[in-house]
Amino acid sequence: MKFADLSPGQVIETTPYHLSEAALLAFAREYDPQWFHIDAAAASAGKFQGLIASGWQTCAIAMRLGVDHVLAGSEAFASPGVTNIKWPRPVRAGDDLRLRATLNEVRRSSSKPNLGVLNWHWALLNQHDELVLEVDATSLFDLSPA
Repeated sequence: MKFADLSPGQVIETTPYHLSEAALLAFAREYDPQWFHIDAAAASAGKFQGLIASGWQTCAIAMRLGVDHVLAGSEAFASPGVTNIKWPRPVRAGDDLRLRATLNEVRRSSSKPNLGVLNWHWALLNQHDELVLEVDATSLFDLSPA
């Protein structure tokens, strides 16, 4: 989507992303090899009674959905950061995750008129409509004339 297509209060909901056990394990083994992400036997006896995805994988899935459904083809070029990340529920292999993005602020910078600023809230939901991730993020757009 282009920056001009975005408006405050707009809600964008994506199609789901299916998390396979193979993808969960591959990410965890590479980036977050804690026992509750990679050892099914130990995880089944743990607090979550089974393997759970890394929170960072959950963020990566949300980012993928945000890019595929909002940022791809746009003038977005960077993010100065996020102000909030919460993982209220674990994500498991077999979950179907979809992003519900609420655009809180869409504006041009007052000091840099060719800079677009998007402040948005991401809610990643599983197939039971349970919230598994919340992120408040800012994205920047280059609105310089072509």
